[in-house]
Amino acid sequence: MSNLLATKPLEMIMAESSEGGEHSLKRALGATNLITLGIGAIIGAGIFVLTGAAAAQYAGPAIVLSFILAGIACAFAGLCYSEFAALIPIAGSAYTYGYATLGEIFAWIIGWDLILEYAFGAATVASGWSGYVNSFLQDYGIHLPPSLTATPGTDMVMYNNRWERLATILPTLQAHGVDPASLTHVQGSFNLVAFIGIVLVTVILVIGIQESANFNSAIVIIKVAIVLTFIAIAGGFILKNPEIAARNWHPFIPPNTGEFGHYGWSGIVRGAAVIFFAYIGFDAVSTAAQEAKKPQRDMPIGILGSLVICTILYILVSGLLTGVVSYTTLNVPDPVAVGIDHTGVRWGSVLVKLGAIAGLGSVMLVMLLGQSRVFFSMSRDGLLPEWAGAVHARFRTPWISSITVGIFVAIFASLIPIGILGELVSIGTLLAFVIVCAGVWILRVRRPDLPRPFKTPMVPFVPIMGILVAGLMMVSLPLSTWLRLIVWLAIGMVIYFGYGRHHSRVQAAAAGRQLK
Repeated sequence: MSNLLATKPLEMIMAESSEGGEHSLKRALGATNLITLGIGAIIGAGIFVLTGAAAAQYAGPAIVLSFILAGIACAFAGLCYSEFAALIPIAGSAYTYGYATLGEIFAWIIGWDLILEYAFGAATVASGWSGYVNSFLQDYGIHLPPSLTATPGTDMVMYNNRWERLATILPTLQAHGVDPASLTHVQGSFNLVAFIGIVLVTVILVIGIQESANFNSAIVIIKVAIVLTFIAIAGGFILKNPEIAARNWHPFIPPNTGEFGHYGWSGIVRGAAVIFFAYIGFDAVSTAAQEAKKPQRDMPIGILGSLVICTILYILVSGLLTGVVSYTTLNVPDPVAVGIDHTGVRWGSVLVKLGAIAGLGSVMLVMLLGQSRVFFSMSRDGLLPEWAGAVHARFRTPWISSITVGIFVAIFASLIPIGILGELVSIGTLLAFVIVCAGVWILRVRRPDLPRPFKTPMVPFVPIMGILVAGLMMVSLPLSTWLRLIVWLAIGMVIYFGYGRHHSRVQAAAAGRQLK
């Protein structure tokens, strides 16, 4: 029986991270690239899509507190990620950290779990990106075939000369006394727009890491500028109309309805778990560690810097948004655009949609980058077939892995509803955070002698708090999400015991045998 808890020696990991040549990843990223990679992944669906729904359904104006709670959880995890990324500057992120500290079976679990975060996360974002692209085109009278803009089974209706998802537009129809049955209906069959978005991003990733980083940096500048524009416009509106903000912010914490998670303090916690998706991305910076020029110095800067910047922006946007518009009206797919419309600045809506399209595009890029790099590391360890670790001789990127991931993600985005994808992404990420925090604590006990370029402060307090806060948010997620996680991990176990453990290089080294 193989030793399922065999750890990968740190000396082996460090040797791999220093490899050079055409079969290794190209070190081309500096601290600025890493910060923009983090911002590129973080600012996206959360700020442009989820903020309104979480405020309307769970927390009210106290969504600000939900963002703070989620940010604190991420700070604990971010500190732990920073220590590992500086100590073990290799592409596998939490997968590699788990391999070095907890053992192979846990490494496999976290690697398989990261698919939920990165691949399903990219698919979720692609679905949201599709919605914004379609909305923007319809603003100018361009109507794509509605059956090719939504996943199978989605009801689309024609209202005010626009194709809208029935589930989204239904409250508006009811408010205006419109019978949905009187409108033209079409069933979604394949979200072609989301499919094309993933294909374009995959092409950029295959061409090269430096090109991908430059593309991402340009988009980050655009979308941060648009977020700052919203903050300036909404802030100016509230300064001129303080009575509107006072009315919309009261009560700041709406009373609980008697059901856990629906307003009150439990609603703040549920809101934090839901909008936690908004913070996913800073950990993706760690997957680029093997492509950083000076990972020991720059990885902590990239991870923590992007996290701090985005947390500040989230708090400002959510607070101003609920001040401009009553939280009860924000359960819409484009809450920031709705908010800016209420200020009377009509051009702002167009600007926000352009920002959302650009922003969500960069999120897809970073998430797909992260997923292909995790596959690259798992392949190098023998847990996945060799083709997943093949590096293109010219572009120096894991091209087969990138293309394979891109194809599957494009199919997910085209066929699976966004709600199911989003729930899986949140629970998968939280589980990754728990394992990384535990890993830092364990490694401090087992190998206190290691030279750590960046040290997580207050160990074991910070790792324990990271585990507890992430665990609290996991518990607050619906039971159906847990069941899907268990099924997903069970499928992963079948693959591991069927292939991975028989081809593991660590297992082979422990048994004194050679793998071809």
